[in-house]
Amino acid sequence: MARDLPSEREAREILARKRTRPVPRPAPKAGRSLAPFIKDLDERFGRGAGALEPRWREIVGDQLARVTRPQKLTKGRAGSGGTLELRVAGPAALLVQHQSADILARVNLFLGPGAVDRLRIAQGPVQPLPQMAASKKGARRRIDPLDAAAEADLVKSVEAAPTGLKAALANLGRAVLADQAKGRRR
Repeated sequence: MARDLPSEREAREILARKRTRPVPRPAPKAGRSLAPFIKDLDERFGRGAGALEPRWREIVGDQLARVTRPQKLTKGRAGSGGTLELRVAGPAALLVQHQSADILARVNLFLGPGAVDRLRIAQGPVQPLPQMAASKKGARRRIDPLDAAAEADLVKSVEAAPTGLKAALANLGRAVLADQAKGRRR
């Protein structure tokens, strides 16, 4: 015998009586779930040579940064310090070997005390560091000398200034007058 379908009103009553399953919560964000795992890995294995690369020039200085690159950082066993492997341009290996204690001290200052105990040198070609953009802020520019009459007028105008300001005002005046002179030439 065929069964008739419930009407809309009956369907609503049936659904109102039945308990429905609650809507599942969305999955947590991947970053939130992975954060404790990554923190644990960082504590166990350290940040590696990749953490040193962007700040290498600051850590060892310009001279050594031109001829060396951090290649690999291995963590020591049982909490002892690790080994830092540096790629060094051939002729500079002796220089790096003599400065190894200083390099280790600087790296440990960056990574934390006792992070690195040994330095391993691997000779090979070293890629040049990207050049930092020269900051124009605070850079001195060359100021063209003034003619004798303009220089005399300038010295005469700053005569009344206090002693400590005379030189600074004279330099400022030379720069302003030189800029004005350039503007007229253009």
